[in-house]
Amino acid sequence: MRGLAGSFIESRSGSFAPILVLAMIPLITAIGFSVDYTSGVQTRSTEQAALDAAILSITTMETASTKPQRQVVLQDTYRENGGRGAATLNSFDVSANGTATALAEASFPMPTVFMQIARIPTVAIGVSSAVNKAPALVEATFKVTGVSGYWNKTMTLYGTTFGAKEEDRKPLMTIDYKYGGGTDPKGYGTTTVSKIDSLGVPTVVQTQVCKVGKKAPDGVTLNTDKFGTKYYCVDTMSPGNAAGASINVSQMAGLNLQMYVQQGNPQYLNTNDPNTSNRLYSGLKASETAAIDYKETETGQIVDIFGLVPCGQTAYQAWEDGGNSVPAPVGNADFFYNVTGRCDFNKRPNNTRLTQ
Repeated sequence: MRGLAGSFIESRSGSFAPILVLAMIPLITAIGFSVDYTSGVQTRSTEQAALDAAILSITTMETASTKPQRQVVLQDTYRENGGRGAATLNSFDVSANGTATALAEASFPMPTVFMQIARIPTVAIGVSSAVNKAPALVEATFKVTGVSGYWNKTMTLYGTTFGAKEEDRKPLMTIDYKYGGGTDPKGYGTTTVSKIDSLGVPTVVQTQVCKVGKKAPDGVTLNTDKFGTKYYCVDTMSPGNAAGASINVSQMAGLNLQMYVQQGNPQYLNTNDPNTSNRLYSGLKASETAAIDYKETETGQIVDIFGLVPCGQTAYQAWEDGGNSVPAPVGNADFFYNVTGRCDFNKRPNNTRLTQ
């Protein structure tokens, strides 16, 4: 027996080699399939990430872009992010309320290495992505409800267009208050709300004149402030602007509010300055008859103006001009107005999420 085994091992006839090769084929095939499978998983991960980036990119294009135009950007962005093969935009729809949805897919015939042994030259890699983009603020309508104080002050709404630098921001609206003089404890005067066009030309939309007096003109409400002073305010709205100053912000990537207080310290208060944004109060009403739930901006915060104005709802804002230290109750504020937002589909990337 020992001699037979030795003869088998030392045999030069070649009969053992084919048997060994045949025995190793399943092992080599299994290892090869594993390598190709791992490569397929990695490729699919890359394709998915590239398609996700591509579908997100087409939601920030101009709102009037056509589906073929978005298809071109989808494919280009897909390739730029490492995607191979073809990316296809199956749908891009905007509903009546401005919600946008999109669906895309990509496919790539990945060449195999070891699986060609089993006559499988390629493996189809397919991925899909879907996105949902909620409506964003495209128009904000401002209307003054009451301004007081001995200090003159001006609030300005600034906008930064898509692709522009923040230092290139433009004024879109001003609310200017001038103290009218007098001996009342609080001080009342004239407030002027103006829209500013692209050339920097202002157009007056609202004028509010507040005076101290124990009797108000017919149809005007007589108010009492926290000092017990009787006063009334008369509003004059320009024709066609009863709701207030409507500002188109659909082309704005950023918005910020600035309060300039002539005698203040500091003189400039900005919503994008964490050191002075705490002078701004904002709130909503739970119902028409409910009180406004004002909240003071926390110290150190940068305020997202887009986030303060909900879609189709009135928001309320107020400023403390610097005469009192903060934090302080909203009753100490001197500058009150409301903002009504209108939302629709636009280029801003906020409120966009992958759903598949």
